[in-house]
Parts: sequence; structure tokens; C-alpha cells
Amino acid sequence: MDFAYTVAGFSVGAIVGLTGVGGGSLMTPLLVLLFGIHPSVAVGTDLLYAAITKAGGTLAHGLKGTVDWQITRRLAAGSIPAAALTLVLVHRFAPGGIDGAASLIKVALGVALLLTAVALIFRRRIQDYARQHFGDTPNPARTARLTVLTGAVLGVLVSISSVGAGALGVTALFFLYPAMPALRIVGSDIAHAVPLTAVAGIGHWFLGSVDWLLLGSLLIGSLPGIWLGSHISTKVPDRILRPILATMLMLVGAKLISH
Repeated sequence: MDFAYTVAGFSVGAIVGLTGVGGGSLMTPLLVLLFGIHPSVAVGTDLLYAAITKAGGTLAHGLKGTVDWQITRRLAAGSIPAAALTLVLVHRFAPGGIDGAASLIKVALGVALLLTAVALIFRRRIQDYARQHFGDTPNPARTARLTVLTGAVLGVLVSISSVGAGALGVTALFFLYPAMPALRIVGSDIAHAVPLTAVAGIGHWFLGSVDWLLLGSLLIGSLPGIWLGSHISTKVPDRILRPILATMLMLVGAKLISH
């Protein structure tokens, strides 16, 4: 068990607890760029890492009543089939299977990070735009269809990059449900991330792209890191954290795309 992985898990966990942004935005590029982990192994391991860590968040939000399970089911109806289908197609048609899809995964991860950075910067503007153009009571049937479609897009993105279930999912829900309280949107997104990352992670496991020792090392560090970050989050202004994090994600995303 490499202590450096545990330190990385602690650092990412603290940032996740501090900002609320999913660990995939940070952990996967860290494993690829800093530790030289194969992209498919980094993605597969991080997906199971996310499923385990976010299960605790789902339990907390569920006990508080801040999960809209109807929204979670709609997202899952699109994301889980899309994630499974994406992994099957990559395994069957990518040269060398999932291991041969390293370039595709790097580019997908880079694009996902850039989109996540944009979502972090413009989340409030997107929410205001939705309120102005669709009002606080959008068409229920259209919203339901768009929620399933959003889930499908997240399923494709998460299955090959491990990024998207956090900031991108929350931003999409803010757009689709502008009148819903932010805490309820965050809780619903976290609850949806658990089955999505679990299914995608299990898919990667069957394809042989999960490092269990690495996963254990990351979890040992991340759990206390998340606890610490969540406790100090109220003392650090959000207006300072998000631009810094968005800038970092854009730099890493651009490096992955051009690598």
C-alpha cells in the first residue's frame, strides 16, 4: 500500500468536503498525470472510490430529507443504461478494448474537466437564465424527458472519464429545476451518483481496469479528508474557492487533451 496514494486521497477528500465538487474531477487526473496510472485503471478505480464515498453522503442527505427520489430515478433511468452500453461499445470496438482506449479516455476526461470548470464558474448564471426563460414552474413532461436525457449524457461521460456526476449534474438540475432549493438538488445529484458510479465501476472491474490495492489506499485517506473539509467549509468563502478550483480544472483538462 503506497502512502502517497493515501495522502492523495486525503487531499482530494478534503477538497471535496470543502467545495462539494466530485472527486472524479480531481482524483482521476491526479492518478494519471502525477502517478502515471493507466487512464482506464484510474477511471475504473475512481468510479468505485466515488460510489463508496458518496454512499455516505447519500445516507446523510436521505436522513435529512434533502433527496428528491423522483429526480434521482429519472436520472438513473437514462444514466445506467447509457453507462453500461458505452462500456460494452468501447470494449467491443475500441482497438485493444478498454485498455486500448487510453487516448479516448484522456480526451474525454479533459473535455469533462473543461465542462466542469465552466459549470463551476457559470452555475448561478445558468440558474438565472433558466428562471428567466422557463419560469419557476417548467413543463413537467418536458422536464421529465430532459432529466432522463441529462442522465444519459452523464452516463456516457462518467463511464469513460469518471467526471460529470458532480458539478455538471448539479448544474443541469439547477437549469431543469430552477425553483428547487439548492440543498435538495445537491442531495438528489449525490444520490444519483452512487448507482451510476457503482454500475460503471463494476463494468470496469469486469473489464479488468480496477486496482483494489489502490482503491483501499485512496479510501483510507479520503474518508478523514472529507470529514475535515466539510467541517472547515463554512469558514472559507465560496467566491474564493470556486474560481481557484475552476482554473485548476481548466489547466489539467487542457493538459490531458493536448497530452
